[in-house]
Amino acid sequence: MKSFGASKEFLLDKDQEWETVGEGVKRKIMGYDDKIMLVKVHFDEGGIGYEHEHYHSQTTYVASGEFDFTIGGVKQTVKEGDSVYIPPNVLHGAVCTKSGILIDVFSPIREDFME
Repeated sequence: MKSFGASKEFLLDKDQEWETVGEGVKRKIMGYDDKIMLVKVHFDEGGIGYEHEHYHSQTTYVASGEFDFTIGGVKQTVKEGDSVYIPPNVLHGAVCTKSGILIDVFSPIREDFME
């Protein structure tokens, strides 16, 4: 695995730029080293995180909004204050039903986000 080092110790939200990653979906990388990554993802209502899988472990905290998550074929609505765990190599995706923000944590780092 390629080493990306580590982010600065302090990453202020106002200093991080949004990266558009899909229609109605944008993200900010908020901290990382080779073992862990924190990502803030904003969804407009109707924004879709299309189903995909990856070898990383992932936990996601719903900071605001409402989302219909599907993990391994099981669908569940999650709202502000809820969280989900996505095991490695499990198909998952989300549809935003009320505009909001997800906080994703990945281990190890999502190298593809750094390119």
